[in-house]
Amino acid sequence: MSAVTNLLVSAEDLAAHPEWRVFDCRHDLKNTEYGRQAYARGHIPGALFLHLDDDLSGAKDGRNGRHPLPDVAGFAQRMSACGVDATTQVVAYDNEGGIFASRLWWMLRWMGHDKVAVLDGGLAGWKRSKRRRASSRRSRKP
Repeated sequence: MSAVTNLLVSAEDLAAHPEWRVFDCRHDLKNTEYGRQAYARGHIPGALFLHLDDDLSGAKDGRNGRHPLPDVAGFAQRMSACGVDATTQVVAYDNEGGIFASRLWWMLRWMGHDKVAVLDGGLAGWKRSKRRRASSRRSRKP
């Protein structure tokens, strides 16, 4: 499969590709446990959860902001542990208009991984589409 070159993928496209790695990036800056709790209540089948503070940010040193970029090697290891390699198509979603999903999109592009997109409409769009993902032979465990 060639790389998805669009910034956005549709629920229809996602449903048709069970081999794609999907990441739930929901977050709330005021309630940092919201994303984990929301993921536990329900998510797109096969999606893995990435936390803004724990997975998509590095250590704070008091001078590098609220969500500094993580160490590249450490982030690459995290993605590898989630089953992402150079050939993997990644799709990120949230339910906050894409603001947190786009961070994962940007970080992967920053690392040179071009096969990444954001789910058009996020989780709400997926639910409206009433799509289901076909079974994948690849393990979805991190």
